[in-house]
Amino acid sequence: MSKKTWIIFAIIVVAFVGGMMALSESNKINLDSIDINNIIPANDQNGNTEEHTKGTTDSKVVLIEYGDYQCAGCASVNKRINALAEDYNDQLVIVFRNYTIDGHQNALSAAAAAESANLQGKFWEMHNLIYDNQSEWSTAGATERNDLYLSYAKQLGLDETKFTEGKKDTSVRKKIEFDKAVAKKAGLDSTPYFTLNGEKIDYETWSDDAKFRAKIDQVLKDNGIAPPATEKSE
Repeated sequence: MSKKTWIIFAIIVVAFVGGMMALSESNKINLDSIDINNIIPANDQNGNTEEHTKGTTDSKVVLIEYGDYQCAGCASVNKRINALAEDYNDQLVIVFRNYTIDGHQNALSAAAAAESANLQGKFWEMHNLIYDNQSEWSTAGATERNDLYLSYAKQLGLDETKFTEGKKDTSVRKKIEFDKAVAKKAGLDSTPYFTLNGEKIDYETWSDDAKFRAKIDQVLKDNGIAPPATEKSE
């Protein structure tokens, strides 16, 4: 190889490496200016996707759940979280964020299905169906699980083509990746993982409905908000 050819080759290699480094840097999620303990506004890093919330979004008390759709504990607690959302609708805001566990083979596809449904305004409906039917899709192969997700989309009256295409949408990928980065910054060590105004709720508390509600009530009072006086859902 001539000296000229070597020079050209070296320039190409340097340009390629530089381009890959620039691409990697551009895809890096920067959370320096993000308040992870409050509702995070839609931005380019999260695919311009608004947070998934239930309750009063301007509340001073924010309960955040980080969940993995293939996590059995997350599925088991989901109905309780829905009950909390109903009972504390006027006092509290509940936020759900994705944390797909690498060892769960179908967790990412399930999160993509929920986020795709969100593009058609049906996030919570798909969220609940995925958890309710976890035993159907959690160990299924790719074709079977996708057929199951599509059956849930049909059940919700979604546009099937848009739903299928939406699972591969860039905004969906960005939202899932962003949520996972936020979860890591929050110090997540398992799922489900809860924080209440930035404080981690330990397993002993969130696994016991009475203790969980008592903790929420106390934080509400600390922030000048009266807990709901109506009878709580069982």
